[in-house]
Order: sequence, then structure tokens, then C-alpha cells
Amino acid sequence: MKKQKFATPTKVATAAALAAFQLSVAYAQTNNDTLKLDEVVVTGTATGASKMKQSSSISTIGAEQVLQGQPTNASDILRSIPGIRAESSGGGGNANVTVRGLPISAGGSRYVQFQEDGLPVMLFGDVAFSTPDMFLRADNSLERLEVVRGGSASTLATNAPGGIINFISKTGDEPGGSIGVTTGLTYDHKRLDFDYSGKLGEKTRFFIGGYTHSGEGPRNATGNSNQGGQIKGNITQELDNGFVRLNFKSLDDQSPLFMPVPVKIANGKVSELPGIDPRVASMYSPYWVKDYTLTKNNTMVGTDVNDGLRVKQNSFGVEADLKLADGWKLSEKFRHSTMTGRFVGLFPANDVAAAPVGTIYATGPKAGQAYTGNAFTNTVFNTSMDDMGSTTNDFKLSKSFAQADGAKLNTTFGLFMNVQKVGLTWNFNQYLMQATDKNPALLSNNTTNSYGATALGTSVWGGCCTRAIDATYNTTSPYAVIGWEKGAWTLDGSIRHDNQVATGSYTQAVDNQFKPGDAKAINYTKSHNSYSFGANFQLDKDMAVFARISEGIAFNADRIMFGSAAVPMAGGAGVVPINTVQQYEGGVKMRNGNLSTFVTLFQAKTDESNFDATTQKSTANKYDAKGIELEAGYKMGAFRINGGVTLTDAKIVSTGLTPNRQAKVVYQLSPTYTSGAYTVGAAIVGSSSAKDAQGSAYEATLPAYTVVNAFANYAISKDLTASFGVYNLTNTIGYTEINDGRMAARSINGRSAKAGLKYSF
Repeated sequence: MKKQKFATPTKVATAAALAAFQLSVAYAQTNNDTLKLDEVVVTGTATGASKMKQSSSISTIGAEQVLQGQPTNASDILRSIPGIRAESSGGGGNANVTVRGLPISAGGSRYVQFQEDGLPVMLFGDVAFSTPDMFLRADNSLERLEVVRGGSASTLATNAPGGIINFISKTGDEPGGSIGVTTGLTYDHKRLDFDYSGKLGEKTRFFIGGYTHSGEGPRNATGNSNQGGQIKGNITQELDNGFVRLNFKSLDDQSPLFMPVPVKIANGKVSELPGIDPRVASMYSPYWVKDYTLTKNNTMVGTDVNDGLRVKQNSFGVEADLKLADGWKLSEKFRHSTMTGRFVGLFPANDVAAAPVGTIYATGPKAGQAYTGNAFTNTVFNTSMDDMGSTTNDFKLSKSFAQADGAKLNTTFGLFMNVQKVGLTWNFNQYLMQATDKNPALLSNNTTNSYGATALGTSVWGGCCTRAIDATYNTTSPYAVIGWEKGAWTLDGSIRHDNQVATGSYTQAVDNQFKPGDAKAINYTKSHNSYSFGANFQLDKDMAVFARISEGIAFNADRIMFGSAAVPMAGGAGVVPINTVQQYEGGVKMRNGNLSTFVTLFQAKTDESNFDATTQKSTANKYDAKGIELEAGYKMGAFRINGGVTLTDAKIVSTGLTPNRQAKVVYQLSPTYTSGAYTVGAAIVGSSSAKDAQGSAYEATLPAYTVVNAFANYAISKDLTASFGVYNLTNTIGYTEINDGRMAARSINGRSAKAGLKYSF
């Protein structure tokens, strides 16, 4: 048999670009630029510029398009963007997000920064049990998303060498508002959304918006597993030379967390167990007992396991854009946030097996009766987010200088300052549980206590995971950007010096006690110089080519405090590692008639250290990823379609293996059709197969899958719209990860449907 040959990313990129160009010529009509290449983007740029003039890969998504995709959480929105890998199957937060083959060695979004209105939600994206997406909600206050992949993100943000995801809020530019109600049709959930904006004076406007909700949600959980809400607002004062804006946000929300659930893994294949459907299982149940855990002052506190993820955030900010004398412009963004919460997730500690003889129900309506079915040990990851608050300021001065030869020199000098708290208390307890996805009961026998606990506190997994962290990271980052424009050419170069001072302490409990003498000091300083250089050449008003080279970093936080990855954190910075990313990219942007395309070739080299709380494993690896992103949009009359595909060839340098869970192909397709008062459409996202848990006894293939989300809107009147949406129309099982210590896997949610009514005024 002849060995099959596969096209290289370069060949695929060339073919894709040629195909897109031929399509654009064949279907040239009136200009309907679906990718909005002339839209000015403010994320990842010094002063704001159109996509056509920037030497970076940029995507924008409007609020309406976000809602049409039927997202289950903030990170689920990102699955419609080429180049973004979002494992968003974790419920209300705790998603794994990266770009362009950069590794997800443990969890979170180490190389991508989540921003809200241009400032980081949290400086670190990969703190275990406290990730930035947990504090983000998409509601009527959202104006749009701007996503920059690679490019200048390395020098215009800290801890963002892979990219920036910026949730941009409405600011009351258009008076009026809306109120909407949504109800689950196949599950219990009610939600109210609202927004309103208007004038307070001739040059003063305001905006306010938010949501409240309650219900069980689309998975088997309990009662009001989803409850709470958010309110955001701002007041803008227009001035003769710019504006000043005050803003606030108050979030208090609760939602279930979906961890891997028991499955069968045999011969490299994942399959479902009887009675446990990974699309609906959560292992929350009315038959849980209170989970008692240790606080930092050695008292015990009880938690309702069914609370899942509970987050609270109160933020206040100031923003100003002012034109100064002699052509200088000032941009100022400030925010102070208090952020607390609790993470309660349920994670299998072993494989499902027949319950030992003598096992009885410990809780539930059958308490005390004999139990003869299957059982497993469930671990309660109970982590208190004591303090994840931050204070951030980003100050920029910019000026353009006209040159004698007609060129323009653009300069920007900025200073970013951030104080990020990382205050966490970890506790793991383990319980024997009935192996079912619907209201499982706790079980007891001669290996448990009376209510089913098999191990508590420091008795779990060798005492690994009763931990206390109190750290403060002070980051100061001056940066500079110089751009040159003349004719069709746009060149830019930028540098950034990140200096981080870490202080605090961390400790691991012994015999269920935190002992002051065991605390280890955090006292070090790390710094790094990052750079980015790019060039863009506009062949004509409808086509441009670009290239960029960049290098940036992601600082470590808690991932190097414990386990085999632990390093001394006092007395100097020499032993504290940082994670570096070097990227090369180039591509073409074009539009012709109704077709717009954005094609980017990329290579990313990563050097990192990490620790995974679920596997208790540390890693230190170098990675090399190459590939292509293709984003395209086409519009013809009432029909519109946007889509993309990302091909990635990623390797661990030392072994040649593809990193765990890294699919070679990820694709998106979003068709919509409008006829009169009706609009119908879909958001289709797919992934090729990928390996996970490589090198372990549970190594397996995550099968390829495609999820189809559909929607239909009907304008009852010009002010009243009815909507209907279905998530996962085909009820597909889509595994996003497995665990290499037991037979457990996590899937996307199963099919769910909802309906809504929105009144605009």
C-alpha cells in the first residue's frame, strides 16, 4: 500500500487563498464586506486602525451574532472564531482557551488575555479554579467582541502572547433600550435581560444593562442551580477635546460546573457507561451532604455542593480620551475590582465498579437500605476564591508627525500598572457515590464513614491538596509603539518591558491544620522584554498582504508553587520560570463584491512550565505549532454566510507527539437567511479527532464531532421580536477531554431548546 501524502500548511494556504480569490472574482457584485475589513479596531493596537491597514489577524463579532450562536457561556462564543481553540464544556466557567496550537497543558487561558473594555479581567488566565471567563457574562450590555490573534498582543498587553479577547460594552450612543425574557423549553430556566440608554444633558449620556436568571439549566442538577445576575452601567461626558467616562459592574452569579464524568475507555476508544450520559450528567444531586472544609484560620465551614460555581465581582472604572496641545492625544483607563467566589466541582477519583457487599444508601429516600448497583468515588474540588481582585491602570500618550516626503510617523508611549491578588483556599474531599446521572445518592460501607466519605482533607491523594495561597503580583510595564505610513505601506514596531514583583506566602496543610511554621514565602522579581514588528502593504482598496514577527511571555502564578513543578519563590528570581512564545505570521486580506476573506499562515514556538491539579503532574516542554487560519464571509441578497477553518500541525519538540487534545482541523460555519419578518440560521462548529492522555493507561482518541446550533427569529412588529433557539440540534456527544488517571471524560451539553420575546423601545 502506498503511503498517503498530506498537503503541507503552506500548500493548503496557497490553495485556500487562490480559491477565495477565484470565488470573489466569480461572484463580484455590490460591495457587501461581511468581515468589515474597514472597521476600526481598538484592541491590540496603540491608537486604533482598520483591519485592512493592520498587520494582525483580527475578528469582530457583534452582539446579535453572539446571541444567534446559542452560547452556553462566555467562552462558547469564541468557538465561532478561526484560530481560537475553546474547550467550553465546563459549565458556567473554567474553560480552556488558546490559539494557534499554543498548549493547554493544564487548564485556563495562559496565553490569551480576556479583557473587558480594554483592561484585563484577571492578569493571569490559568490560575487553578479561578479563571477570567468565570467573571464574564454576555448580556444586553455587550456591544461587540474584538479578538486579536498573535500580532501586537505581545507588546500591548501583559500575559497575552497568544492574543486578546476583548468584550466591549455599550456606551449609550443610541437612546432607547430593550427588555427580553427567555425560557427553557426542554429544561427549567428563566432569564430576564434589559438595557437602557439616554441623555442626562446636551453632552452627557448614560447606559445601564444586565440580566437576572434562575433554574436548573440544561443538565441534570438541582432546583435553582443557575441563579443570580449582573448589572453594568456607564456615564459619558463629552468634552470639546474628547470624553470622560465612569463605569461600574456588579456581578453575583451561580451556575453548575461540569467536570469529566465516568466513561469506559478500552482499546483507545471512549464509550458511555449505562446510566451515565455525559451530555447531561453533572453529579449534582439533592442527596449530597454539606461539604465541610478547612479555612485559612483552621476553622471548618460547610458548603452546599450544589452551589457549583459562585462568583461575585464589584468594579468601578474611569476612562478618558483627550486631545492635548501640539497634536498629542491622551488615553487613560482605570479599574478597581473586588472578586471573590467559590468553585465546587465534582471529579471522579476512580473507575466505576460493582459496589462491595454490605454497601447501603447513606443519603436519599432509600437511606439505610442495601445497595447492589455500580459505584465510584467522587472528589469534591472545593476551592474558596478568597481574593482574586485587582487594580489596573493603562495610560497612553500618542502623536502623529507629518514627514516632508508625505509619510506619517505615529508614536505611542504607554505605562501599564496592575496589582493582582491570588488568594485561594483549596480543599478536596472524597465520597462513595451511586453511578447514575440523575440524583445520585451517597453510599456507605466499611470503607466510608456514616455519610459516605472515603477520605477527607489531608487524607485525600496523599495530602496533596489542602492548600492556602495569599499572593500579590505587582506588574509595571512601560511600552512604546512606532508606526510609519506612506502610500500603500504601513510599518510598525513595538517593545514592552514587563516587570513583576511577587510577594506573599503559600502553604499545604498537614493533619488537617495549616501551621504557620510551614508557610513558604513568595518574594521575587521577574522581568522580560517583548517585541513585535509588522508590515502591511495594501495592493489596492480591496486587498492587502501582511507579515509579523513577535515574542512575548506569560508569567507563572500558582502553577509552580506545588508538586514536582515547585520552585523556591524567595530570595531571587533565578529559579522562577516564565513561559515564552515566539510567533511568525503572514497573510492576505481581500474582498471582491460579496466575498471577503482573511488568510493567515502562522508558526508559534512555546517554552513553558506547568502543573495540572487533576492529574497531579508537572510538565516542562517546548512546543512548535504551524498552520493556517482562513476566515471568510459571503453575502448575496437575504443570504449571508460566515465561516472559517484552522489547520494546525503542533508538536512537542522533545517527543514529536501532538499535544493532548490538539485537533488538526477546527471549522466554523454560520449561515443566515432573512425573508420579511423571519430570520433563520445556524452556527456549526466542528473538530477533527485528537489524542488525549498520551503515554498513560487511559490514552484514547477524542472522536471528531460537529455541533449544530440553530435559531429562528420573527419580528412580530418593529418593536417586538420572538426567538427560538436550539443548542446541539443533533444531540451529538462531543468529547473535549479525558483524564489520564481514571476512565473519565467531559462532553459538550446535549440538545436543549429555548424561546424568547424581546421588546425594543
